[in-house]
Amino acid sequence: MRLLSTLALSSLLALAPLVAVAQQSYVNIEQRLSAEQMQATGLDALSSAQLALLNKLLSQEQAVVAQQVEQSVRDEQKGKPPERASKEPISSTLKGSFSGWSNGTVFELANGQRWRVTEGSLSLGKGKTQQNPKVTIAPGLFSGWYLQVEGQNSSAKVQRLD
Repeated sequence: MRLLSTLALSSLLALAPLVAVAQQSYVNIEQRLSAEQMQATGLDALSSAQLALLNKLLSQEQAVVAQQVEQSVRDEQKGKPPERASKEPISSTLKGSFSGWSNGTVFELANGQRWRVTEGSLSLGKGKTQQNPKVTIAPGLFSGWYLQVEGQNSSAKVQRLD
């Protein structure tokens, strides 16, 4: 758990400069570029109305980016993967013994992640268990994540807890 807290803090510190930049108030394009740059880009030929519209559009875009960065930071603080996070499957092993799952079952992986079953059930049968089985958690076709234990045909829809 301490490792997760350290990783979350590291992620937050890494994102802090992005948040600071995204939250800065918009500076008009003609104040950011030199006269030579304005001329080289042709922006000096814009009418005042066109320049005002360009600044408005750039300001709105900056506001959207700031919102997205802030949401990413909030998600990181909650331990959720960012929306634009890689949708690559996660391979690990379950900690301890495994005999199946039902709604609400929480699994802890060797990599420290915790996942809760939100849909599905499986029972290996009385007295049958596996120790530290390999698992893959992969994104669904349309939404959600699905856990599959090596050697089992069924999968469970899961939600990350940390």
